[in-house]
Amino acid sequence: MKILMLTPYLPYPPASGGQIRTLNLLKYLRSKNEITLIALYKNDEEKKYLPYLKPYCKEVYLCKRPEKPWQPENILRSIFSLNPFLVVRNYSLQAAETLKELIRKERFDVIHAETFYIMPHILDTDIPILLVEQTIEYKVYQHYVNSLPFFIRFLFSFDIIKLKYWERFYWRKAFLVGAVSESDRKTIAELEPSIKPVIIPNGAGEEMIVKKLDPKPIKNPVLLFVGNFFWLQNTEAAKYLIEKIYPHLMTLMPDVKLIVAGQNARKKLQIKDSKSIKIIDIDPNNSQLVRKAYTQATLFVAPIFGPGGTRLKILASMSSGLPIITTQTGIEGLDVKDNTHVLIANSASEFIKQIQFILSNKPLYDRIRKNAYGLVKKKYNWKKIAQNLEIAYQRIKKA
Repeated sequence: MKILMLTPYLPYPPASGGQIRTLNLLKYLRSKNEITLIALYKNDEEKKYLPYLKPYCKEVYLCKRPEKPWQPENILRSIFSLNPFLVVRNYSLQAAETLKELIRKERFDVIHAETFYIMPHILDTDIPILLVEQTIEYKVYQHYVNSLPFFIRFLFSFDIIKLKYWERFYWRKAFLVGAVSESDRKTIAELEPSIKPVIIPNGAGEEMIVKKLDPKPIKNPVLLFVGNFFWLQNTEAAKYLIEKIYPHLMTLMPDVKLIVAGQNARKKLQIKDSKSIKIIDIDPNNSQLVRKAYTQATLFVAPIFGPGGTRLKILASMSSGLPIITTQTGIEGLDVKDNTHVLIANSASEFIKQIQFILSNKPLYDRIRKNAYGLVKKKYNWKKIAQNLEIAYQRIKKA
């Protein structure tokens, strides 16, 4: 099939969830499909990654969008228009013109749009559109606004209303809507009953999947949290772990160490290293350092309370054989069960209890990591996910 794919980011390096997702899909889609990719970029430095994408696509078009979101022009365009800030900051006139010209010259079977806020670039066309929502954006931004001081929140309230309106509008405009999780699918179906979304889940990065589960000792335990700290949910989770969980845990387990790693970690967390806590900035290109962090840790602890998509960090932990303790929100959208694939905790005291419990119970520790590893290999591999996506393409083509 001839696919025209649009992404609001360059799918390389695999630094964010969206980039990881698109890059892996491209790898498996290329064998049976001809893909033309339009990808937005923020600065010219990103152009150096173009050679990494060319092997997977017939053509790649890089289109400039605003480099910095909080530019006066973006703010004013958002305030004095019906478009929410998320759409304004991700709009590229170059992308709209490129898309228009491609549609005029070529015939595509499907337009694949990753995220609703890439949709305004698509003018009226008879080519069916598959819109894949990586998360329900208005929920994520509502969570962000709720974290702001009360006197600022009302300034953003109208933008949230616009965001929800246009997100639903573009769901209706698409021929078929895809969600990455069952919970997101239900949300879309509840808000727009006429829409029957399909699930195209996220998968585990292949570089994270260990060949086999080697024995892992639990003495002198090291707790780990990894995240992209440009995202509020990850910053919240790390601070909760450092400030509300770890100090109390230390009084009970003095030998336990904590590592928090990821992009922009030091700047966002503003915490200095100590004998027991280590903060590591990880370059998005350094996949070896990421894998080392997972494989050398004893336990992945993720007190995630903010909404948004499925958690690639959870899948990475499962892939590397690292047992997980997280919240109900942290596993939202994943087909995992408490006390089978993960342990669930929803408060600081529950996290402390579960950490003590699993680190004092080696059979449970080994069972959790074995079950999670088996599940991720069976269900969350990109080859199978790409096959599900191809089924969605065929469904659109035959309609």
